Amino acid sequence: MSFSIDRQSLDELNLLGKFRQGSVYHLFNQVKTRGGEKLLDELFRQPLTDAAAINHRSSVFGFFQSVAINFPFEAEQVTLMQEYMDGASGRSLPAVYGSLFVLKSLSSLTRDERYKKMIQGLQATISVLKKCFALTEMLHAPGSPYQPRVEQVKKILSDEKLMQVIETDIYRDISFGSIAGFDHLLRTKLHTAVSDLLLFIAEVDVNIAVSNVARSKHFKYAQAMPKEANLLEAENLRHPAVPGAIGNQISMNKKENVIFLTGANMAGKSTWMKSIGIGMYMAHIGFPVAADSMTFSVRDGIFSSINVADNIGLGYSHFYAEVVRVKAAADATATGKHLLLIFDELFKGTNVKDAYDGTLAVTEGFSEYGNCLFILSTHIIEVGEALQSHNNIRFKFMPTVMDGNVPRYTYKLENGITQDRQGMMIIRNERILEILQG
Repeated sequence: MSFSIDRQSLDELNLLGKFRQGSVYHLFNQVKTRGGEKLLDELFRQPLTDAAAINHRSSVFGFFQSVAINFPFEAEQVTLMQEYMDGASGRSLPAVYGSLFVLKSLSSLTRDERYKKMIQGLQATISVLKKCFALTEMLHAPGSPYQPRVEQVKKILSDEKLMQVIETDIYRDISFGSIAGFDHLLRTKLHTAVSDLLLFIAEVDVNIAVSNVARSKHFKYAQAMPKEANLLEAENLRHPAVPGAIGNQISMNKKENVIFLTGANMAGKSTWMKSIGIGMYMAHIGFPVAADSMTFSVRDGIFSSINVADNIGLGYSHFYAEVVRVKAAADATATGKHLLLIFDELFKGTNVKDAYDGTLAVTEGFSEYGNCLFILSTHIIEVGEALQSHNNIRFKFMPTVMDGNVPRYTYKLENGITQDRQGMMIIRNERILEILQG
């Protein structure tokens, strides 16, 4: 079963986006090669739903973090090799001889650059293969989670004919016959194997980049558990893209599967909820998370409702757009999937009475699904009082500390329901009423 997350949730958590400042992808996009970037994009878009596969990928990143090697390839050479291999023809050796003879002749008689470009691609390929061979020696570590992959690559490189290519000195003239033979070997007979070496280079590129981010940011690798435990435990979980972010502890399970979160505006509720969603998503792709430790049960998906907007094209008001979003979440939950659901200030687009009734009813309804984890924030603290009889709901709040008439926010989660109401105080501090009164 594939991991389920829709475009709105991806956008609200700011997970993707190569050029999107503040995105989680942008944080990890430290790769050197095109192949590495393509692989990184694939990993980000395809979360895993198997605990063993998640833990294995995390262990590979952890291994690269422990060996702390630098990426040994020049990105330009890898690109030339990729372009050279992409030009594979599958032709016979005599056909290769004939084709290269024509290209060489044209390069002498005209300004045709194809033969020169082919030679540059071949030279770059030989150089990359040499470094690839040396890299397998650096990564050779019996018992490591990446050792089976290293053995696969070493087996490819041990091919007798390929070794002749690797041992070639690219700084000396290579005979035309050798060029044609090497070209036929690399781009026809061993095309699949050499293409796998390019994938290996992309893997190493991503593994080094991700492990470097983990090291520099002090991120840790989460431990995946079977989905049935319905567990989420994390220490000092924080937002990975917020400099100096304050971390908090979270503990949820099938008997305590709902968090009811209150707090004033700017107290940090939305950022904390996004931190949870991001941490869970990153854990499912096996990447390090912004936490001191994390254990989680595999989810079938993540569903968030944080920045719901009206839809003029469909004629939806803000409130109706919220209702449609909650309905979609209810449909997903009713399928029996193990989900993480995040709702920030339900029904803020309607009057207080309807918002109270709706928030209470929806929270009670979702809390009955013990296979899901549900996190809700609201300003309507009276709802919390009405939910006190539910043993599976835990009440948390983000406090506000007053320095005179100026609110200060600790961003540290506390137990209970806040009574903080600083709305009018902030309005007065901004002197809005004085401006209106002239």
